Amino acid sequence: MDTKLRILICGGGNGAHCLSVFASQRKNIEVNILTLHEGSAYLWNNSLKEGCLTISATQPDGSEETIESSPSIVTNDAAAAMDQIQLVFIVAPAYRHELYIRSIFPYIKPNMLIIGLPGHAGFELQCKYILGDKSRICTIVGFDSLPWGCRVVDYGKHVRLLGKKDVVYASMLTGIDCQLPFQVIETIQYILGEKPNIKLASNVLSVSLMAGSILHPPLMYGKWKDWDGQPITEVPSYFTTVSEEQADIMSTVSDELVATAKKISDLKRDMDMSDVIHIHDWFKQRYYKQISDDRSVMTCMRTNQSYSQFVHPMKVVENGYVPDFEYRYITEDIPFGLVVMKGIAEIVSVQTPTMDKIIKWAQCKIGKEYLVGESLKGKDIKEVRAPQSYGIKSSDELLNFIYFNMRSAD
Repeated sequence: MDTKLRILICGGGNGAHCLSVFASQRKNIEVNILTLHEGSAYLWNNSLKEGCLTISATQPDGSEETIESSPSIVTNDAAAAMDQIQLVFIVAPAYRHELYIRSIFPYIKPNMLIIGLPGHAGFELQCKYILGDKSRICTIVGFDSLPWGCRVVDYGKHVRLLGKKDVVYASMLTGIDCQLPFQVIETIQYILGEKPNIKLASNVLSVSLMAGSILHPPLMYGKWKDWDGQPITEVPSYFTTVSEEQADIMSTVSDELVATAKKISDLKRDMDMSDVIHIHDWFKQRYYKQISDDRSVMTCMRTNQSYSQFVHPMKVVENGYVPDFEYRYITEDIPFGLVVMKGIAEIVSVQTPTMDKIIKWAQCKIGKEYLVGESLKGKDIKEVRAPQSYGIKSSDELLNFIYFNMRSAD
């Protein structure tokens, strides 16, 4: 990249650590970090006094590769973080997106790019709602998933790269008064690196319905729906020991998403929903170099090299381990994933019995009420970002809300 670009990464977790290294090592990219979790900026800055942030990864031949780099500043002060920023990555759990968007809102200037990495379902709705008229001067990009699997080993010092996806999809909305001085997808690709390959999705709804957002809730439900409440002696693997029942549940949810996409296409002939594919095809597309047996949904998960180190989120108790239902696989992927998808399906009158079962089970685990019967009319619906959360009741209202003052990908 020939021109200098100053970017902001909002977040202080696994993905923010990973992106910080990848971005700050790029020529002509200067990186600021805004982290609002209490004490995290102080901790990260203390770590940087001792040296660079390091990414480590095991290569296919068994060798270890490390990359070292550091951001320019790490702060909890949004005004300082946004100084001269042209591009903002929000790399935080979906339930923290609103906090970060509202924090940077006063400092948003014309021709700014805002990226949800990942955006999760409903990201664009939330951005449009909070930004209001300022959406006219921004471009909003939402990714369907995080480009990598990664875990912080030592905060501010070391992050472990577990694997990279081969492909990720992004939606793009450009404000009618926004004129960015750089190419959007090409610039993001430069920052992330050669892999994964970024593909531009046909529209916002297709990204909200993409299969990658259903990786966790169906497997959590399938694993723990009949749990007797007693501790177990070992932490179970998340993907490599997945059962046929779990895979079937995931496949059925994916069927419901594909049916929703088809219904949208039937109602709106000018909307291309072909990016919404079945989870089996999604695995083969996104991880085609890393899956050794792609015969079924189950074998795709069991033999995916990038998934080999993931385990179920558990809590340690006196006699072993119990599932952690407060982990993001439930607290994030239900209200900011499955509930949003259910909301879109409900608007176009597609029945989602399997999705409904998972949502009802999960909302009991976290003490929330989103779904009542077959409708999203629970008392906590305003806390999520389903269309119903914004009073949207029809497909026309939904599309008008998304595209008002915006244009889709150029």
